[in-house]
Amino acid sequence: MAHASLERQLVAAQTTKMELETKLREKEIFIEKLERDRRWFSDREQEEREEKERERAEHEQQTERKDNELRTLRNSLTTLREEFADLQDTHSSLSRSTSQTIASQKSQITTLIRQASLLEEEVSQFRLLAEERSQTIEEIQVQFQELSTSPNDKAAEQETTDMAVVREELHRQATYLRTLESTNAKLTSELAVLRDRHTSIEVLREEKRGLERKLKPLEDLREQVVKLEAQVEAGRQERETWAQNQSSVTASTSTPSKTPVSITQSLSALRLQHAQLLEDHGATVALLRSKEAELASVELRITEAQETVEKLESEVILLNDKAYRCEQRTSLAEREVGFMKALVSSFSLEESNKEGASMDGARAEQMQQLEALLESYKSTNLRLTQLLNEAGTREPISVAEERKRELEKERAARLEAREALDAALSKSQAQLDEIEKLEQELFELGGEIAGGRHIPPGVRVLSFRDTPDLQLRDNPETRQAEMDRMKEENAALIHRIEELQKGGARVEHGTNSGEHLIPKKSLDAVCKERDELQGMLQQKETRLKRLKEVFSSKAEEFKESIAALLGVKLAFFPSGQVRVTSLYDLSATFVFKPSSSGAADMQLMAQGEGGPEDLPQIITHWITEEQCIPGFLASVTMELYDRWKQRERDAAK
Repeated sequence: MAHASLERQLVAAQTTKMELETKLREKEIFIEKLERDRRWFSDREQEEREEKERERAEHEQQTERKDNELRTLRNSLTTLREEFADLQDTHSSLSRSTSQTIASQKSQITTLIRQASLLEEEVSQFRLLAEERSQTIEEIQVQFQELSTSPNDKAAEQETTDMAVVREELHRQATYLRTLESTNAKLTSELAVLRDRHTSIEVLREEKRGLERKLKPLEDLREQVVKLEAQVEAGRQERETWAQNQSSVTASTSTPSKTPVSITQSLSALRLQHAQLLEDHGATVALLRSKEAELASVELRITEAQETVEKLESEVILLNDKAYRCEQRTSLAEREVGFMKALVSSFSLEESNKEGASMDGARAEQMQQLEALLESYKSTNLRLTQLLNEAGTREPISVAEERKRELEKERAARLEAREALDAALSKSQAQLDEIEKLEQELFELGGEIAGGRHIPPGVRVLSFRDTPDLQLRDNPETRQAEMDRMKEENAALIHRIEELQKGGARVEHGTNSGEHLIPKKSLDAVCKERDELQGMLQQKETRLKRLKEVFSSKAEEFKESIAALLGVKLAFFPSGQVRVTSLYDLSATFVFKPSSSGAADMQLMAQGEGGPEDLPQIITHWITEEQCIPGFLASVTMELYDRWKQRERDAAK
C-alpha cells in the first residue's frame, strides 16, 4: 500500500512537474516577447530622439528663413503703404464720380419704377377689357343660339348656317384678340428691357464725359514733358561739350586748373537739378503711360457702348416693324368686321324677301339691339384706349401712395423673413448641439461595443451567473485584486529571470527544479486554483452520479406505468431502436426503429415468435396500409388478452 501511494505521489509529482515546465516555457516565451518589446521601444525612443534633433534643426532653419521673409515683408509693407496713399487719392476721386453716377442712376430708377407701375396698370386694364369683350361675345353667342331655335325649319337651317359662319368669325376674332394681347405683353416686356439698356448707355456716356474731363489736365502734362525733354537734351549736349573742352585743356597744359569755385558749385548744382529733372521725367512718363492705358480702356468701353447702341437701334427698328404689322392686322380685322356686317345685312334682306311679312318683328328688333350693343362696346373700347394713351404721358396721382403701400408691405415681408431666418438659425444651432451630443454618445457606445459590454435596447442576453468574466466585470474590487495579483506575479517572474541571468543558472529537469524557478506566490496561487477545481470536479461528479440514479429510478417507474396503462413493456436502446413486449404473451415482441428520412415516424424492424394467429393480416392492415402503429399495438394487445383470458378459464376448469 505504501509503495502504491508513493507511486501515486510520484505520478502526481511528475504531472505537476510537467505542468510547471509548460508554464515555465510559457513564461519564458512571454519574457522573450517582453524583451523584444523592450528592444522595440528602445529603438523607437532612439528614432524619436533623432527625429526631435532633426525637427529642431529644421525649426532653426525655418526661423532664419522666417526672419528673412519678415524683413522683406517689412520693406514691401513700406512700399505698399506708399502705394496705398496713392490709391486713397484715386479712390477719393473715384468715390466722388461714383456718387454722382449713383445719384443719376437713382433718379433714373425712380422714373423707371413709375413707368413700370403705369405699364402694370395698363396691362390690368387691358386684361379687364379683354375679359369684358369675351363676356360680351359669349352673351352674343348665347342670344344667337336662342334666336336660332325658331319653329320655322327653313329659316332655322338658314340661320344655323349663318350663325355657324358668324360664330366661326367671332371665334377667330377672339383668338386674334388674345394673340394681340400676348403680343402687347411681349412688346411691353421688350420695351422695359430696352429702357434698362438705354439707362445703362446713358450711364456709360456720363462716365465717358467724366473721363474726358479727367484727361484734360494731361494735355498740360504732355507740354511740360516735352519742355523737360528739350531741357534735358540741351543739358546733355552742354555737358558733352564741356567734357570735350576739359579734356583738351588737360591735354594741352599740365598746369593745375584755375577754374573758379563758383563755376564748380554752379556745375554741381546743375548736375543735381539734372538728376532731379530725370526723376521727374520718369515719374511723368509712368503717369502718362497709366493715363494712356486708362484712356485706351475707356475708348474700348465707348466702342462697346456704341455697338450696344447700334444693336438696340436695330432692335427698335424691328419693334417698330412689328408694331406696324400689328396695326395692319388691326385694320384688316376691322375691314373683316365690316364685311361680316354687310354679310349679315344681306342675309337679313334675303330672309325678309323670302318670308315677307311673316318675319318676326321681335327677332329683328333683338338683332338691332345686339348690333347697337356691339357698336357701344366698340366705342367704349376706343375711348378706353385713348384714355390709356393719355394716362401713359402723365403720372397718376395714386402711384406714390401705391408705391408707399408696396414699400411698407415689402418691409413687413422683410421683417418676417428675418424673423423666420433667426428662428431657422436657432433651430439649426439646436440641431447641431443635438448632433454633437449624439456623436459623443455614439463614440461612447463604440467603446462599449468594442469591449463587448453594450446591450442593444430590446435585447436580453442570457449568460451563466458566476462566470469569471461577469465577476470581474460586475465587481470592481475583484477585478482590481486580480490585476494586482497579475502585476505582482509578473514582477516576481521578471525579478526571478534577472536573478537567473545574473547567476547563470540553467533549467534542470529534476523534480524539485520547478520550485526554485517559479515564484512562491505564483505556485501557491496555481496550487490553490488546482485544489478548488478538483473540489468542484468532485462535487460535479457526485451530483452527476445522483442525477443518474434519480433518472434511472424515474425511468423504471415510467416503464412500469406504461406497462400498467398500455399492457406492453418498452426497452430503449442507444441506437434509437425500441423493443415492445406484450404482458399477456412474453414471446410476442416487436422491434421498431426510426425511419431513414429522419422524421419522428417508426418502422417495424423485427418480431418475435409469439403473437396472434392472424398477425400477418394485422401487420398488412395497420402497418402497411394504415401506417398506424398505435392501432397495430392495440389490436395485438386485444387478441393476446383474449387468448390469455381463455387460457386462464381453461386452467380454472
